[in-house]
Amino acid sequence: MADFFPALTEAHSAFIARQPIFFVATTAADARINLSPKGMDTFRVLDANTVAYLDVAGSGNETNAHLLADGRITIMFCAFDQPALIFRIYGRGRAVLPQDAEWAALYAQFPPLPGTRQIFVVAIDQVQTSCGWGVPQMTLDHPRETLNKYNAKYSNEERLSYWQSARTSSIDGLHVRTPDGLPS
Repeated sequence: MADFFPALTEAHSAFIARQPIFFVATTAADARINLSPKGMDTFRVLDANTVAYLDVAGSGNETNAHLLADGRITIMFCAFDQPALIFRIYGRGRAVLPQDAEWAALYAQFPPLPGTRQIFVVAIDQVQTSCGWGVPQMTLDHPRETLNKYNAKYSNEERLSYWQSARTSSIDGLHVRTPDGLPS
């Protein structure tokens, strides 16, 4: 059975803090649904009505494009241990890039990671919990370092040049807002 909440509770925030992975889903009219797993230490609860996550460049930039076009975002956490739980955050998101006024204050809340491109801030519309009884129990072996190693191979200038030339639209041709500077 699902339960709905207008905002995060302290118990919700504690659950989120224990999860090593979360999933982000977005879409826009006539666009593919984008669903991405996220890990590392990149998720923060800012307050009961706002969350944010640090986006480290990997493949595309669909979330940025979808939020510009539509704004809707769903974030899901699953408990892979006990007790079972599926936890969803429904909201409206936006990208904060290094050139934006609020960047410095937000970025200070995250570890500096190579390939950091933007921070997605989500205003919460609703929170949902459900049983999660169909999710298998699993244990975390260790985090992957592959993305950090990949991004560390390139200079900040090389990454910025790539983002500004090759990542200017989504796979469906939607506009993407790109950094015009680097995290500091």
